[in-house]
Amino acid sequence: MQSVAENKKSNNIAEYIIYMYQMEDLIRSYQGDRAEIDRYVVSKYPVSDDEKIEISSWFADLVNEMKSQEILKKGHLLELNQLVTELASIHWNLLKSDGTYFETYSKAKPFILEAIVQADGEDLGNEIQICLNGIYGLLLCRLLGKKVSDEQLEASAAFGEVLSLLSNHYSLPRENQ
Repeated sequence: MQSVAENKKSNNIAEYIIYMYQMEDLIRSYQGDRAEIDRYVVSKYPVSDDEKIEISSWFADLVNEMKSQEILKKGHLLELNQLVTELASIHWNLLKSDGTYFETYSKAKPFILEAIVQADGEDLGNEIQICLNGIYGLLLCRLLGKKVSDEQLEASAAFGEVLSLLSNHYSLPRENQ
């Protein structure tokens, strides 16, 4: 798990954030009970016993982090929030300096505005958080076997393009941004 997360983190930061949202929700579904996570999650991985020990340790570290940050019921790890803020900063800079990015963002903007309207006053965070939530929401719908509308698919595609460009810029050396 740790190597999967590290690989995603170094190759596609948006994918990493969404993956970690999944892990947070997985931990929440077991109320942070490490024994339950070991029993119903870790034990099911088709890997060696040594790898299962590493995976168990990784989950234990995450559980401890979530407990210490008091997000076992709701919220995201501080690291993830900081990454979203960093992506939002890159987003704002690209809007001013990169025509291709601006064009891509323009396709997502109506869906971002629609999410804000549908939230009915609930704080959804910045635009990048809204894009991440849109992609993650689609993933959850599919995992739960819920019907996905054409508009959800279109919004997710637009969000995905924005996040893909941001991830590419995130991985560039900072002086290129």
